[in-house]
Amino acid sequence: MTTAANRTIQTASHWGVYSVEVSASGEIVSTVPFASDPAPTALIRSLPDMVRSPLRIDRPYVRSGYLKNRERSAQGRGSEAFVPVSWDTALGLIVDGMQRIKSEHGNESIYGGSYGWASAGRLHHSPSVLKRFLGLFGGYVDKRGNHSFGAALGVMPYVTGDNDITAMVVPWPSIVAHSELVVMFGGAHTKNMQIDAGGAVTHDNAHWIERAAASRVRFVNISPSRGDMTEGLRADWIPIRPNTDVAMMLGMAHSLVAQGLHDTGFLATHCEGYGAFERYLLGQDDGVAKSAAWASAITGVPAQTIEDLALRMARCRTLVTTTWSIQRADHGEQPVWATVALASMLGQIGLPGGGFSLGFGAVNGITTSRPDGIPRPTLSLGKNPVRSFVPVGRVADMLLNPGSELEFNGTTIRMPDIRLIYSVGGNPFHHNTHLNRFVQAWRKPEMVVVHEPWWNPPAKYADIVLPATTTMERNDILATDLQRHYIAMRQVIDPVGGARNDMDIFAELSERLGFRQAYTEGRDEMGWLRHMYGQARERAFELGFSPPAFDEFWAAGSYEFPMAAEPPLFLSAFRDDPVANRLATPSGKIELFSRRIEAFGYDDCPPHPTWLEPAEWLGGESAARFPFHLLSNQPKGRLHSQMDAGAVSRATKVDGREPLTLHASDAQRYSIVAGDVVKVFNDRGAFLASAVISCDLMPGVLQVATGAWFDPEDPAAPCSVEKHGNPNVVTMDKGTSRLTQSSVAQTVLVQIEKCVNPPRVSAFDLPAIEPPPAQAAAPTPASATGGITG
Repeated sequence: MTTAANRTIQTASHWGVYSVEVSASGEIVSTVPFASDPAPTALIRSLPDMVRSPLRIDRPYVRSGYLKNRERSAQGRGSEAFVPVSWDTALGLIVDGMQRIKSEHGNESIYGGSYGWASAGRLHHSPSVLKRFLGLFGGYVDKRGNHSFGAALGVMPYVTGDNDITAMVVPWPSIVAHSELVVMFGGAHTKNMQIDAGGAVTHDNAHWIERAAASRVRFVNISPSRGDMTEGLRADWIPIRPNTDVAMMLGMAHSLVAQGLHDTGFLATHCEGYGAFERYLLGQDDGVAKSAAWASAITGVPAQTIEDLALRMARCRTLVTTTWSIQRADHGEQPVWATVALASMLGQIGLPGGGFSLGFGAVNGITTSRPDGIPRPTLSLGKNPVRSFVPVGRVADMLLNPGSELEFNGTTIRMPDIRLIYSVGGNPFHHNTHLNRFVQAWRKPEMVVVHEPWWNPPAKYADIVLPATTTMERNDILATDLQRHYIAMRQVIDPVGGARNDMDIFAELSERLGFRQAYTEGRDEMGWLRHMYGQARERAFELGFSPPAFDEFWAAGSYEFPMAAEPPLFLSAFRDDPVANRLATPSGKIELFSRRIEAFGYDDCPPHPTWLEPAEWLGGESAARFPFHLLSNQPKGRLHSQMDAGAVSRATKVDGREPLTLHASDAQRYSIVAGDVVKVFNDRGAFLASAVISCDLMPGVLQVATGAWFDPEDPAAPCSVEKHGNPNVVTMDKGTSRLTQSSVAQTVLVQIEKCVNPPRVSAFDLPAIEPPPAQAAAPTPASATGGITG
C-alpha cells in the first residue's frame, strides 16, 4: 500500500507500462501495471528487480591490458581484469583513440552499427544517440537489415514492392469475424506477444485468443513443436521436419493444381509469373513434380495429410501465416515467398480473414487494429557521410576479412577495415551466430567501447566500459508504431552509482571533440522531449488528431489516439482494383517470378519460390554425425538476453542453466533424465544446458531459448565450452543467400551427451577488478570476487 511518504511514478519498458512505488529513501517498494492494460505481463517486474543489482557497473572501467598497451592488447579482450578509472580518464582515452584511428584510418574504420532493442523510449534509444554522435564525428560504417526478419525484409520488395513487414498481418478482429481456417507455419505463442521494440502499452492478445477459441475458426500448427502454439487455440498439430516448410507449401500448391482448385482468375489479374512457377510445381523443366508424395519424403508429413489440408484450405476462408523464425534459416527467403505464392493460389489475398500474414503474433500489437500513420516523436540521426555498410548477419566476416568482397542484393560490397567498435544498447554475444568465431572477430579491432548498466557479455568483452542508466533513471516518451498511445516515461530514481545517460555521455565527448552545440542543439533532456513531442504533435494535427500540449500530456502521463474507424485490411485496396492500386513492383502485381532477381543469377535464391536443400538438415549427409536439429526459440522470462540475470528469467532456468527440451524417446536413448546437464555440440563449439523431457517435440529435434548470457568456461581459450546454455555457440555463420545475407540461426545440427561433472555457471559473476596503477586501490563493486552465481 502506498504511504504518504512514498511516491508512485510511471515509466515503461519493452514489455509494458507500469508505475513504481518508491519510498522516501529511494527504495523500490512495488510495481503497479498500467490501468488500461487488460493483461499485463510479469516481465514488468524485471527492471525494478535489476536496477540495484550487484551487477550494476558503478563507474568507468578500462581493461587492464588496454590501459597498459592500448591497441596492441586486443587478444586479451574478454579474459582480462578491469581497472576502475575516473570519468575524465575514460573519456580522454576514448577521445584519444577515436582521433588517432580517424587520423590513421579514416571514418570507414569505425563501426557504429549497434544492434539491439535498447530502450523503449524515443529519446534515449542508445543506437540512435550513438549514430547521431558518430555522424557528427565524420561518419561510421552502419549495418543493413535485421536479425528478426531480415530475409523477409530483403525479398518482399521484389514480391509485393513493400518492406514494411510488421504491416503484413491480418489482425485478430478480421480473423475472428471472417476466417474459417488459419494454417500457421511455426505457430504463434503468447510469450512473444508480450513485448514490442517500441514498447508495449496494452496487451490485448489474450482477449482475442479467447474470442478466436470460441468462434468457428480452426487453427493448424505446422511445426516441430506443439509448444510453438498457444494452448488456448486448441490447434491441430502437424509435426514437420525443421527447415522443410517450403517443401510442404509446394506440395500443397501442387495438390491445388492437381485438383483444379487454384484461383486462376486471381493469378491472372493480380499476380505476375505464375506460369513459370506452375511449370516448376509440375516438374516440366526438371522432371520432378513437387507433389504431396515428394513433399512427404522431405518433410516427414504424410502425403495424405498434405493433400487433405490443401483441399480443406481451398474450400473455406483461409489465412496462411508464417513466423519470422522460419525465415531465420538457410535460404530463408524461400518460405516467405512460398507463403505468398500459396496464398495467391488460394485467391483470398485482401479478403477479410484470408490471404497471408508474416510474423503473426511475433510481437505485441502486430495483430491488433490501430490508426494508420500515428507520428512518433523522433530524434534526428543527422547525416552519415560514410556510405559503407555491412549486412547485419555478416559482421564477423567484415571484422575478420577486411577488403574481401561480398555479394548482396544485386551488388558487391567491399568489406571495410574496422579498427574501432562503438557498441551501445545491444548484446552482440546474443544475436550473432557461431560465437567462437565471433569472439575471434571481436578481438580484431584496436579499440572497443561499450556503454552498459550491468556487467554482461558486451561489457566483459570491452576495452573501455562506461556505466549507463536504465529507463528508470531518466525521462523519456514511449510512442510505438504498433499501438496508439504516447506514454510519459518519468524518472523514478536517481542514477545508480556513477551511471550517466548515453546522450549525456555523447554530449561530453562532443564537447571534447568540438561539436557539442551541433549534437545537443542547446537542449537538455526535457528540452529534447518538448521539442520532439512538439514536432510530432504538429504532424498529428495535420492528420486530424488533437494531442494536448506537452505539459498537459506530461502531467496526465498518457495520450491515446482515437480509433475513428477500422483501418483498411492488408492488400485489400490492391485486391479491389489492382490497376488503380498498383504495387511497387515492376509489374505492379504480386510477383511469383521476379525478373529482377533472375538478373542477379543467384543459384541460392532463384527467381521463384523453390525448395533448396539447407546446408544442414535431418535429411542431409551431416545428420549421420550430428543427428539432432537444434531450434532456438524466444524466451518466456526475458526479452532476448535483456534481464537474463533478473529473478523472472532466473526462475525459468534449471539449476542455473537454460532448459533444453528433448523428446522422451531421445532422452531414453541417451540415458538422460530431467534435470541432467546435457552437452550440445558440433564442429563449431559446445554448450551446456539442463534437460527437460517432453513428448510435444518431434524426436530428433532439440529446443532451447535464446538469450542466456554468454559464459565460456575459459574465456581465453579459442573454443571453450559455454556453460550457461547459449545456442549461438553452435549456430552457423553464413548468409541465407546472396540476396539478403541474413541469419541462418535455425539451421544447425548437433550431437548430445550427458555431462557428468559440469562446471559451475559464472555468467552472473563480476569480472576481476584490479586497483588503478600507482595509487591506492579504488573501491570495487559489491561482491567483486563472488558476484551472483548461477
